[in-house]
Formats: sequence, structure tokens, C-alpha cells
Amino acid sequence: MPPELIRVAELPSTMEAAHALAQDGAAHGTAVVAARQTLGRGTRGRTWSSELGGLWLSVIARPSRTDALEALSLRVGLATAAMLEMACPALPRLGLKWPNDLLVDGRKLAGILCDARWGGGQCQWVVVGLGINVRNPIPSALQHLAIGIGTWDPAADPATLAAPVAAAVALAAREAGPLTASELRAYAVRDVLAGARVSEPVPGTAQGVTAEGALRVRTDTGPMREVLGGVVALPL
Repeated sequence: MPPELIRVAELPSTMEAAHALAQDGAAHGTAVVAARQTLGRGTRGRTWSSELGGLWLSVIARPSRTDALEALSLRVGLATAAMLEMACPALPRLGLKWPNDLLVDGRKLAGILCDARWGGGQCQWVVVGLGINVRNPIPSALQHLAIGIGTWDPAADPATLAAPVAAAVALAAREAGPLTASELRAYAVRDVLAGARVSEPVPGTAQGVTAEGALRVRTDTGPMREVLGGVVALPL
């Protein structure tokens, strides 16, 4: 029997709803999708505009291993990008920006947030939240930074995309171990930061990611740094 997909018209946050279900024992792959969120979450506590027409989805993951949790958003990003390109052939190739964004032409199409819950020193579950711009209005102040699938596929339907996206995430999140060699090669093809100058998390030149999900940065002083957390900023 496929995992449950719970659809609601409106929620404050699909992630919080998914955490509550996980606490009650919901199985791996159980997903919550809302037509609209009123308190959507982004990274570092930022809000995420979640109006009608977008895909706002959270999937419960109970991975068999969790020794590289930082790589999970990259693995999910690879799976989501491939699925969206298959479902919407008019889309250009999607790029991945460490640690959790899907981009087209430098503009954000989707974001991924992995939020783990721990108990007894072990990861009990992870909720993988996705916000995907489909046909939702992009706020005017963000139109130079964000874009939706509807730009290329006006008929794209978030309700139709929900089930295949949830299935792709559930499959990708069966384990949260290091990225495989094939995943690292696939990431390199989509890596929008490769060779780019960055000012944060450390100043230098981005040079891919490690199997554990760290960003590799050749610093301005020479040594290579591997950064597991943070937000990338490009020089102004």
C-alpha cells in the first residue's frame, strides 16, 4: 500500500503537521500537502510565501541510516529535480544550489528544508519540507529572485505534481548516508556554484560538495575548507 498523502486546503505549516503525525507514529513516506500555508517555513526561520498555485509539501522520513544527515537535502534535491523535469518536459535543466535550493537561470524555483527530531541520542525521524513555485504569484519584490514552473508550463498543476514529488522524496530519503559516487556526479552536473566566488560561509571559490554534504571552498588564503552548514552569499 502506498504511503498516505494528506491533502488540506490551508495550514499554518505542513512541516509542523507532519511532525505531529510522525510523533503519533506515521509511517515513512506519509506526506502532508496544503493548497496554501499561512506560516510557511524557510531556512534559518525565514518565512516562505505559500499562496494558492504552489506546491507546499512535507514528507515524513524514517531513514535506515543517519550518518550524513547534512547530505539529505542534496539527495532530495537531485531526486526532485529529475522528477520535475520528467513531469514537465518544457522545463530547462534545473540547477542545485548548496545546501537546499533548485534554480532556473539563477532564480529560485524550489526550496528544501530537512528538520530532524532526536531522542535517546538517535534520529527518530526527519520531516522533509518542499516549497515549489508552480503557478502561484511571485511577490513583485522577489520576481528577480524567484520563478515558477508555470513560466514554461502554464498547465502545470500542483495538485497533480504532489503525489509523484512525495514519492520521489520518500524514495530518496530511505537513507541519510553519504552521497554515492553516482550522486556526486549527478550533483556536479547541476551544481550552480561550481567555480563561483562566494563571500559566505567562507570567502573563496566553491569547488563542489563532499559525500557528507559539505560545501568545498578554496579559500582566498589557499587551503580548502569543507563547510557543513550555513548560507551561501555571492560577492556584491
